[in-house]
Amino acid sequence: MDSRANDLTERLRKRLENERREIEELTASELERLGENSRRVARNVLRSIERDTEEATGRMRELLAKAWQRPLIVGLSLWLGFFGGSWATMRWLARSFQDRIETAGALDFHIEQARETLAGIEEQTWGLTLREIDGERYVVLPTGTVADPGWEVRDRPAVKLSRK
Repeated sequence: MDSRANDLTERLRKRLENERREIEELTASELERLGENSRRVARNVLRSIERDTEEATGRMRELLAKAWQRPLIVGLSLWLGFFGGSWATMRWLARSFQDRIETAGALDFHIEQARETLAGIEEQTWGLTLREIDGERYVVLPTGTVADPGWEVRDRPAVKLSRK
């Protein structure tokens, strides 16, 4: 019985050894397959993360591109408004000053002409002027002449005219 027990033990040992080997090979195969699946899943996840990151980066670039454009456009608009308004104001002021200078020059010319005309009239009328004061009419004589009777208008001798 001893040999039979040894035979049985030996057969069980071999069988256990074979089953252990099969289990180890099967486990190794499953582990290898699991590892390959894990690597594939990890690669897919990594690609997905990279794709999502690229998309997010693209959206962020677009957002940043739009974010600086609005202040730039507003700034340029304000600058153009200030520049254009200042330029137009300066043009208007320069034209206004030029017009006033020309008007002053024209007025000076007309005043000088009026003085010359007045001097010519005074020379032709010997300095006589006509005045009406409270309905009475006077001929005012140049300073230094004598009128009879002695009327005066603004400290100048005058002759009173009467109506018929």
